[in-house]
Amino acid sequence: MAVTSWLESLRTAQKTALLQDGRRKVHYLFPDGKEMAEEYDEKTSELLVRKWRVKSALGAMGQWQLEVGEPALLGAGNLGPELIKESNANPIFMRKDTKKSFQWRIRNLPYAKDVYSVCVDQKERCIIVKTTNKKLLWTLWQCAGVHGTPSEIDTSYLWMTPC
Repeated sequence: MAVTSWLESLRTAQKTALLQDGRRKVHYLFPDGKEMAEEYDEKTSELLVRKWRVKSALGAMGQWQLEVGEPALLGAGNLGPELIKESNANPIFMRKDTKKSFQWRIRNLPYAKDVYSVCVDQKERCIIVKTTNKKLLWTLWQCAGVHGTPSEIDTSYLWMTPC
């Protein structure tokens, strides 16, 4: 099964761990060259960040791809290697996993709460967020675990939440 192969790949990976700034940071180096870095809250053991990096076809290390958590914010005036940055007004998607639930957060929503609707597409097995004015549509998650009962999905809308 896929679960046993994942556990076996975790066992064979070279692991490095350290405590820094109230976080437990674990770095995995897999035999195939992939890297995974995870950060956990030191007190609650909650997963805060998970990111992956894969070597390119020529062997160079690629950019980190964030799977769980929020991207690190660049300092003021620092545009990074791209020399351009996206607007702060664009919606920002973030996944956060807890022991009891999977959470997806969307920051900077441009419309009022009553404009958005959240539904489950049973055929595609994904969660969809869309607007009534048909200007925006997001497919948040596609997984075999989504069964499509609306009672399983809990939504909340908060205005002006801190980052």
